[in-house]
Amino acid sequence: MTDRKIEGKIVISGVLECLTGLHIGASKENLEIGALDSPVVRDPITKQPYIPGSSLKGKLRALLEKATPECPPNRNGGTRERPVMRHECDDFESAVNCPVCRLFGSTGHNGGRNFPARLRVRDLYLTPESFAMLEKIDTGLLYTEWKFENALDRVTSAANPRNLERVPRGSRFEACLVYDVEDLEAAKTDVDNLRLALRLLEDDALGGHGSRGYGQVKVEIHQILARKLEDYRRREEATGGEKVITDLSQLDELWEHFGS
Repeated sequence: MTDRKIEGKIVISGVLECLTGLHIGASKENLEIGALDSPVVRDPITKQPYIPGSSLKGKLRALLEKATPECPPNRNGGTRERPVMRHECDDFESAVNCPVCRLFGSTGHNGGRNFPARLRVRDLYLTPESFAMLEKIDTGLLYTEWKFENALDRVTSAANPRNLERVPRGSRFEACLVYDVEDLEAAKTDVDNLRLALRLLEDDALGGHGSRGYGQVKVEIHQILARKLEDYRRREEATGGEKVITDLSQLDELWEHFGS
């Protein structure tokens, strides 16, 4: 299979809530905030913290790889000095049959063709309610909090203090994931795998320093919208042809919509 013909899209929207402080770091060269050792990434216009879609997508991919024994790490996604191993198929034909690469994409290697991801993860921005809450906090930082830590020398007990910036517990971000339906049977598997990765995420951690309590999150799905190609073509006619569900347990209704 080399031709990619779209049958429609599935748009999953909801909220990601921080149950503990969240740190997704930014470069200090670009963002100087006081004397912070490790600032969080911020929107350059509003200065609000946000969660890059790449961070969430990468974490979901890593979790699905770990849950899929037939997809072992085989490619260095980092540098020679700092290798980051992950699974990635070398060609289009392998990727289209791979539960990880079909969902998250792969880069062709040794002359193989790229396989663009079927899943798109939008950047996650603060909900209006969370922005109003964070505007009122008094931490000395804009919309965030300090987290002070000490690294102790095991021999001398000398302290090496450091401070990190975190998005406070209780912050909520609007989430949107878009999946391209190209093959109905494959789509059923892909959405089930996405559902698995989201469940695993809630008992794992997003962002840095997860082993020290950072990054526990909860994902709430508010709406899942299915649009067939025909729905896009006649969108201006207000036909009501789109299918909307509010829970992943209702997925069979989406597949019936695409099959109708």
